[in-house]
Amino acid sequence: MTPLRSYVSGAWTGPADEGRSVLDAVTGEEVARVSSAGIDVAAALDYGRATGGPALRELTFHQRAGLLKALGQALREHRPELYALSARTGATLGDAKFDVDGGIGVLLSYASRAKRELPNDVILAEGPVEPLSRDGAFVGQHLLTPLRGVAVQINAFNFPVWGPLEKFAPAFIAGVPSLVKPATQTAYLTARLVELMLETGLLPPGSLQLVCGSAAGLLDHAGEQDLVSFTGSAATAQQLRAHPAVTSRSVRFNAEADSLNCSILGPDAQPGTPEFDLYVGQLVTEMTVKAGQKCTAIRRAFVPAGLAGQVAEAVRDRLAAVVVGNPAADGVQMGALASLEQREEVRRSVKALLTAGRLVFGDPDHVEVAGASAERGAFIAPLLLHSDDPGRPEPHQVEAFGPVSTIMGYQSPAEVVELAALGRGSLAGSVVTADAEFAREVVLGLAPWHGRLLVLDRDDAASSTGHGSPLPVLVHGGPGRAGGGEEMGGMRGVLHHMQRTAVQASPRVLSAVTGRWINGAERSEAGGHPFRKSLAELRVGDTVVAGPRQVTLADIEHFAEFTGDTFYAHMDEEAARANPFFDGRVAHGYLIVSFAAGLFVQPDPGPVLANYGLENLRFLTPVYPGDELTVTLTCKQITPREDAEYGEVRWDADVTKQDGASVATYDVLTLVAKQWQPSTP
Repeated sequence: MTPLRSYVSGAWTGPADEGRSVLDAVTGEEVARVSSAGIDVAAALDYGRATGGPALRELTFHQRAGLLKALGQALREHRPELYALSARTGATLGDAKFDVDGGIGVLLSYASRAKRELPNDVILAEGPVEPLSRDGAFVGQHLLTPLRGVAVQINAFNFPVWGPLEKFAPAFIAGVPSLVKPATQTAYLTARLVELMLETGLLPPGSLQLVCGSAAGLLDHAGEQDLVSFTGSAATAQQLRAHPAVTSRSVRFNAEADSLNCSILGPDAQPGTPEFDLYVGQLVTEMTVKAGQKCTAIRRAFVPAGLAGQVAEAVRDRLAAVVVGNPAADGVQMGALASLEQREEVRRSVKALLTAGRLVFGDPDHVEVAGASAERGAFIAPLLLHSDDPGRPEPHQVEAFGPVSTIMGYQSPAEVVELAALGRGSLAGSVVTADAEFAREVVLGLAPWHGRLLVLDRDDAASSTGHGSPLPVLVHGGPGRAGGGEEMGGMRGVLHHMQRTAVQASPRVLSAVTGRWINGAERSEAGGHPFRKSLAELRVGDTVVAGPRQVTLADIEHFAEFTGDTFYAHMDEEAARANPFFDGRVAHGYLIVSFAAGLFVQPDPGPVLANYGLENLRFLTPVYPGDELTVTLTCKQITPREDAEYGEVRWDADVTKQDGASVATYDVLTLVAKQWQPSTP
């Protein structure tokens, strides 16, 4: 069999030897041979830096998002092929969908979120402008730019599609090329995924590379601008984190490692309650999906001590109905482990766990298999253990990476928090209870030791994605043994691939650097009212100053009657004077905003299509009857939309009164046509 090829330096390249044989997890037949011998990984990293990085950085966040969306849509058309290939890893169709559809969903989620939350620009200005001098002539702001290296991802065998895509998506949006190193056991599935991605023609050259086989020597060439993201065992994570190149060059390192995740049943969840049934169902699901080969699977099931026997019986009854076998066979609910070696590793771990407990369901050495050989395939039965002594170290230190979980009793919320912490850091935990006070106490106790916590009850059960489902908008990672890193997390995942730099300058220069108008920078009233300008004509700093308009007592009373807002500060002179903030009746804040709009709006049809909101509104100084208002409206930021004939314009609004004091400041958000021609009579 021809070994899998790697895709490096812009070409598919075969290894220099025959490679290691990889077997079908179900039949034991050879699926592929895998090796990285002779692959020039140093050249691959250089190619990513020299070719992939510049190509990505030429694109804006929105342009990258558009490519990512198109890529996700293209991969959807190949799901049946990926499902079929997943079956050879031991995955059922449900397992395959969890992996494949989950990975594609990450691409689409990041594409959508990037368009909503990031500018159509190549840099990101973060947070407010910080004044650094009293006169306003010296200011600072944090600026984020893409790192100039490569995002190296070293993945685990259990999610050969989702694993690479969850790391690729935020790196791509950030403008950083990726090099994928899949786990050898399921590398053939990741290789086909990468092949499909490249065949779309959507990805800029050098933005995605693949190395199949050993990662030996790869990190030797990692530099200061590179990143490494690892998923796998805690022991391997520790070795990689201590690599001389990683430590001496301060390479950004993210680890998502195995962990002994827990699920806690609340004392209120007695048999017969929805929460009891939810707990039992979730535990069985987490044990059997992907044959328990999930880094988020429930390994420790904590239940009130008096319910341990009833929980074990209910779980045992459900496990007895689980059909193990060939994913292609009818009725099969749980497939095989990824390899025979993995099965032996699980058996060794179970043997260690049995020193602290007893089996209440399953036999690690025997299992009935539907449609396949129990010996040639890497099959194992679901194994449920019960430990009478929850303080024993084995359940909190030994992970059997398969369909294995241990039930343990607890006496109080404080005790179960202490027991959970014995795992020394976990990716995910869950609390199943309808008691909000119990949930609060336990969640606050668990939080320092967990990256993610699910509180499951009858209210959210139908909507919940479950204990073990990472979501692209939330961080996936955890403290301590779980690796100490974070993946995904929405924009947090993108920013991980960027350098945050504090830029200090004058408002004029900082405005030029960021592409956003900054208070103190130049304004321009040339060229007429800015609402008469299309995006093609509008420039950052374009300004209109309008007013003054006097606010009368009649205006205040009419606004109160018209809106129904008769708050005493607007209607009762004596009560208003008693307020520590006012010297008498004051104008409504929304009256001020309304008057300001009436001053700056240009009423005729034009390029401004719609006002879609205000942000950062603050009322700073009271407005009394007789005060006169002036508004200064300045174009602050222009964000064209890639897939529409309009863009978003953010305007700085500053409403002042006759003494120059600002009474209200806010951002106005409008949609403006890219091109506009006035109609002729």
